Amino acid sequence: MRRRAFIALLGGAAVAASGSAHAQQDRVRRIGVLMGYAEADSDTQARMAAFRNGLDQLGWKDGRNIQITFRFGVGEMDRVREFAKQLIDLNPDVIVCETTPTLKVLAQQTATLPIVFVSVADPLNNGYVAELAHPGGHITGFTNFEATMGGKWIELLKKIAPATTRIGVIFNPDTAPGGGGFFLKSVEASAPSLAATVISCPVHSDAEIESAIIDLGHEPGGGLIVMLDVFTAVHRPTIISQALANRVPTIFPWRFGATDGGLVSYGVDVADLHRRAAAYVDRILKGTKPADLPVQQPTKFELVINLKTAKALGIEVSPTLLATADEIIE
Repeated sequence: MRRRAFIALLGGAAVAASGSAHAQQDRVRRIGVLMGYAEADSDTQARMAAFRNGLDQLGWKDGRNIQITFRFGVGEMDRVREFAKQLIDLNPDVIVCETTPTLKVLAQQTATLPIVFVSVADPLNNGYVAELAHPGGHITGFTNFEATMGGKWIELLKKIAPATTRIGVIFNPDTAPGGGGFFLKSVEASAPSLAATVISCPVHSDAEIESAIIDLGHEPGGGLIVMLDVFTAVHRPTIISQALANRVPTIFPWRFGATDGGLVSYGVDVADLHRRAAAYVDRILKGTKPADLPVQQPTKFELVINLKTAKALGIEVSPTLLATADEIIE
């Protein structure tokens, strides 16, 4: 009787353990996503689709075994703080965030929830991770640009518009990486060899954007680098319209800068970063800690040239440069 009772006890424990594991597997997981830009933005939609598709391919279906809650900061820090709190209050299994300002707010509001970031410029020096290879905490993710990218932007602007000699760098010091200094240093370091003068253009409003671009357009040779910054992304309609009105050639760090009417863009394929972030979410949901997932750098870059804008500015783009473009808008 004792032997039979012991076997029965073991069998019951095994069934219970199996049921517990099955229940854990079937539990709907919560994912919070704090996007940097507006929901209606076509590029935001593309990034959301890339993230969902990445999860789908890994067996995670929204509404079946995961529940994804999206929020959209639109570059307004009050909204970002409010939405960050909303997502944290849901106690999700993992939070995905886009842009440095959203990560900053989330890192201030939670020290435990796993966070996967996308499009953050300098997570190491900002203190979000201990090392890129070994983040060491509850945060990991995907960077967008190295600080040296500023040199590439000024070089490309000079190639597409060789007459450019006075180059403004526009950014909001409240939201740009390093208050604007992260990329500005490499722009300034590259300028002398390109016979260009750099003009720092910190802005906080559409009125300040307009004033800065009018000043650049007062004399021949003005050009504009739009710094990677959620503020300049949200306010790009003003930047693009004023650049055209004042005949100022402009380079953007995102594809939508060129597709919306800017002269040229060179930057990371951010939708690809969101697709790759899905793999990190998958691993965290399966038990891997963010501390054990190295911060990864981008692998896909895009050069987009808007020939319609070039024609409006009286710029003839060289065939050599056109041949290197990933996309040409005519």
